[in-house]
Amino acid sequence: MLFQDFIKYIPKIKKEKLLAADAHAKMAPLERISFLKEVSYENKKPREAAVLMLFYPKDEVTHLALIVRNSYPGVHSSQIGFPGGKVEIEDANLEATALRETHEEVGIAPHKIEIIKPFSKVYIPPSNFLVSPFMGISHEELSFVPDHDEVKYVLEFPLLAFLDDQSITNVRMTTSYATDIEVPAFMVEKYVVWGATAMMMSELKEAVKNAMVEK
Repeated sequence: MLFQDFIKYIPKIKKEKLLAADAHAKMAPLERISFLKEVSYENKKPREAAVLMLFYPKDEVTHLALIVRNSYPGVHSSQIGFPGGKVEIEDANLEATALRETHEEVGIAPHKIEIIKPFSKVYIPPSNFLVSPFMGISHEELSFVPDHDEVKYVLEFPLLAFLDDQSITNVRMTTSYATDIEVPAFMVEKYVVWGATAMMMSELKEAVKNAMVEK
């Protein structure tokens, strides 16, 4: 979809009701679904983080940016996610965290990004993080400059491929909390996007698709 056509739907996306746990459940491993409608994580005093779900034009076509993280000691090593990270003391709010981390990780300055709306928070049990996703857009072509200490590669996912159910599959894998389980995932190029990121993508996908339906 051309970016000039996509941005016509932004006012509707801003008004879309978020489906939260109902959307997250579509892409959540079975072992995670019990967390979705509970508030039990509040007793665990999770650390807060924020990520940016950034749409932008590439050759005039709408794309969504994801990153492949480098290998490092930790539960999210080598995983695919959105630019973002934990809250720092200098951040005015969670939106500022998402913008700062995006600048640090992929080199896109905050002034180039318009925040459209916050999406539902996702709790990540293995790392005890509560992540706040924000949808943003950039109206210009972007040149990503990955921080090679953290980011191996920037994945540029065309909007129509993202909205196509053919991009969803089920894969068997071993996670930090289970062995040889089947999980729903998005396929982006050769990469498998699952877990919390896939859950956020599910809610984002529903909001965008619903906004595009004539009502």
